Amino acid sequence: MLFSTVTSVLASYLASFVHDRLANPGHHTQPAPLQFELRHFHAVSPDARVLFHDVRKSDVDALAMTGEPSTYTLGRRRVKTHKPRSIDAFHRARTRSMRFLENEAIDWDEIEVDGPDVESRETLLLLAKMTNNAYLEPGEDGWYDLGGTWNVSYPFGWEPDGDGFRGHVFATPDNSTVVLSIKGTSAAFIGGGGPTSKKDKFNDNLLFSCCCARVDWTWTTVCGCYRGGWKCDQTCLEKALTDDSLFYPIGTNLYNNLTYLYPHSNIWMVGHSLGGALASLLGATFGAPTVAIESPGEKMAAGRLHLPSPPAVQPITHVYHTADPIAMGTCNGVLSSCALGGYAMESKCHLGKSIVYDTVSNLSWAVDIRTHTIVNVIEKLLANPWPPSLEVGREVPEAKPEEDCVECYSWDFGDYPPSK
Repeated sequence: MLFSTVTSVLASYLASFVHDRLANPGHHTQPAPLQFELRHFHAVSPDARVLFHDVRKSDVDALAMTGEPSTYTLGRRRVKTHKPRSIDAFHRARTRSMRFLENEAIDWDEIEVDGPDVESRETLLLLAKMTNNAYLEPGEDGWYDLGGTWNVSYPFGWEPDGDGFRGHVFATPDNSTVVLSIKGTSAAFIGGGGPTSKKDKFNDNLLFSCCCARVDWTWTTVCGCYRGGWKCDQTCLEKALTDDSLFYPIGTNLYNNLTYLYPHSNIWMVGHSLGGALASLLGATFGAPTVAIESPGEKMAAGRLHLPSPPAVQPITHVYHTADPIAMGTCNGVLSSCALGGYAMESKCHLGKSIVYDTVSNLSWAVDIRTHTIVNVIEKLLANPWPPSLEVGREVPEAKPEEDCVECYSWDFGDYPPSK
């Protein structure tokens, strides 16, 4: 009698335990959101030194006085990424590939880290606000409040005459996660401008054109690699992208400085437009979870930089819509809006996976370069639920790799030394 009673109790307990485990499996549980504060502004001096400036408490208090939140709460999920076992070996392999066109095997470590929850519309909205704020100082017109989860940190590139790479650094109160937000292109013809616009244009034309911004015979090229007709010297192009005054080498220096300040932190990258492409290139270099919004295609630049590819897709997520000709790779040709503004935006292929909002079909948006702005994405796209995704039980479109993507097919890239 006692034995059967004990058996019955144990059976009931085990049944309850198994039911709970099946109903709430641990690997399906979403981690709690992270709260971030703005900690620093980041910028680059005229002699290419990375600078950090701590955000003052008075700046944060001023935001609070306006009723806007001074922190951001972001959803997260576990993602797999690959980091080179040795960053020295990574750069050695890059150098060997660039100089001798020889591949060198790299050992990669597959690790699981917290990354932004890119399936959450609210998370993408807050990341977009972070990228918008990278164009601004706290309290400046256009600044979006991020909520109480992000501590204010320091900015970079914010001197009155600062003319290049800049943005913000956000961190959780315990410094477990840091977000590096990079400013995109400030261009007058899409509502921007300012001291950074000249270097922004130079980097855009070098990174995203087929050959040194050679659109037609009336254009002055940004590097000396054009060889007449449709020929372009590949080695010359690759050397042009490694110049220390360009944004990618500055970005790697910035990332290294940030890991020195936060040696035990998990780092996320985020950016808009040019800033999104740079964030993606840095994410590919260091295996950092990245969200790039309305970014031009940067896959071609990654190839020219000889970034070694890990054995699986890196956690890089692009977010863009079909009415943006820059992200779609259609803002090219002599009479395009980009060309008329002096920009040769000819790339179209993206790294990682892409979340693409079909605003042309679903919202009847016209293809227009003015839809490229981050404010447009925040207020007209991410601020509201996306009906096509809700119909299939999602919050945002599914992230997918861009397969069979081709760009610059008219050009012949090869070994074409300059004529003597």
